[in-house]
Amino acid sequence: MKTHLNLVSEQDRKIADTLKSLSLAAPPHDIVPPKPQRRRPALFFLAVATLATAAGVMAYPSGVADGIGALLHFIPDGAYPNAGAAPAPRQVDLSAGALTEEPGGIPAPLPLAREITGSGFVVAPKTTTIFSKYEGRITHISVEPGEHVEKNQVLIELEDASARFALEQAYAAKAAAELVLAARTIDLVQARASFERSKTLTASNAASRQAFEDAQTALDQAVNARAQAQQSIASTELSIRIADEKLAALTIRAPFSGTVTRLDAHVGDMVLARIDSVRESLSLVTLTDTEHLVIDADVAETSIASLKPGLRGEAVLDGFPEHPFAVEILRLAPIASAEKGTITLRLSVNNPPAGIRPNMAARIRISLHDAGEAAR
Repeated sequence: MKTHLNLVSEQDRKIADTLKSLSLAAPPHDIVPPKPQRRRPALFFLAVATLATAAGVMAYPSGVADGIGALLHFIPDGAYPNAGAAPAPRQVDLSAGALTEEPGGIPAPLPLAREITGSGFVVAPKTTTIFSKYEGRITHISVEPGEHVEKNQVLIELEDASARFALEQAYAAKAAAELVLAARTIDLVQARASFERSKTLTASNAASRQAFEDAQTALDQAVNARAQAQQSIASTELSIRIADEKLAALTIRAPFSGTVTRLDAHVGDMVLARIDSVRESLSLVTLTDTEHLVIDADVAETSIASLKPGLRGEAVLDGFPEHPFAVEILRLAPIASAEKGTITLRLSVNNPPAGIRPNMAARIRISLHDAGEAAR
């Protein structure tokens, strides 16, 4: 029994010695253990990455690359001894169209647009709708739609018998007035001779004072009658001019050089006078000056502060998309469109495509870059 107890005690001792040999020695007192590093949770990095990527997508067309850049900005290099300190604000170049981070993480407003776009149509400022001044029947048409005409060129001829009769009648009235004037001239010559004779006789007491006064009255009447005859001739000359003007107006001529853009006349048609034709919208010809065209385009009224005459830009027609050309603002409309929220610009065109025509759709782009540099 005693031997068994010694064996157990010996075995316990060996186990204790073995454990003692495996234990580490106590560190020296002059060695300072390193401080434990604070590590950011993985969830923090995931949140930062998501926010940075979203910020990149909103501020840049290539949002992914800039989002990664934003993420690298928030991750310090190496260890994180100053993990608790707030990073300095990051300034982003505005020339690239990005946002600027202000203190507190609030983004600055986006920069102003550098160009203004709009759409509109080609317009011919000099265009007219031609009516007949007097009624008549169309006897001849000298032009066709699309034809170029010169100023005063004959377009349409009408016939009105009453206008010709009025002119002939005016000439006849003038001839009659001339005969009356000739007769009154003869009467005046006789009256003046009688007056001179009566004057001589009265001076020599060969005629009474009454005879002299009668001769004076006859002379005055002859002068008045001749003046009336002259006035009648002037009246007949006026009648001739009126009849001649009416007859000439039956030949319709081009008021200016241009292109016939519409023709509503037909040979044999009876045409009303202008006052009635305008009321019934019965025009004969539409003439347009296609050599001097402009563009009327609508832009957002929010851009009006940046617009002024003289700004230049570029336009392109839907019919000629491969041929852009220069434009310049001539004036802004005095009022804006309440329905569309736009304002109309009138622009001159420079070297447009050869096939440009009124009413063609156009898109414009006005650059504000040059205007900004000029202001500086």
